[in-house]
Amino acid sequence: MMPAPVTKKILVVSGKRKTAIARAVVKPGMGRIRINNIPLEIYEPEIARLKILEPLIEAGEEVWKELDINVDVRGGGFMGQAEAARMAIARALVKWTKSAALKSAFLRLDRTLLAGDPRRKEPKKYGGPGARARDQKSYR
Repeated sequence: MMPAPVTKKILVVSGKRKTAIARAVVKPGMGRIRINNIPLEIYEPEIARLKILEPLIEAGEEVWKELDINVDVRGGGFMGQAEAARMAIARALVKWTKSAALKSAFLRLDRTLLAGDPRRKEPKKYGGPGARARDQKSYR
């Protein structure tokens, strides 16, 4: 008789912001966090890196130092990608730890860490350059 297969715990969580979609894969490891295969320590631009660090700082090192998190982000601009990545990381940490205290801490810090922002770009209409802007009229 064969021994029972050893299952490795792995978690896949997604986060979205505007048109950016991030997929975080969490597994036991040594605290390595990569965004599109770039280590978070050297991720550019710096403002986006600091945005992604927020849930990690709030959770504390003891939570994520034994995890490896790989985030794959597609679509959107650099800031939308950063916010999608931070949402994916925050959701992953809450799901991995199953901690209500961590979830409430994230919600207190910033609700968009766990709950998405439903705002989208309004479609452009005829008669002007944008959704609401109109071409000016002159009667002279």
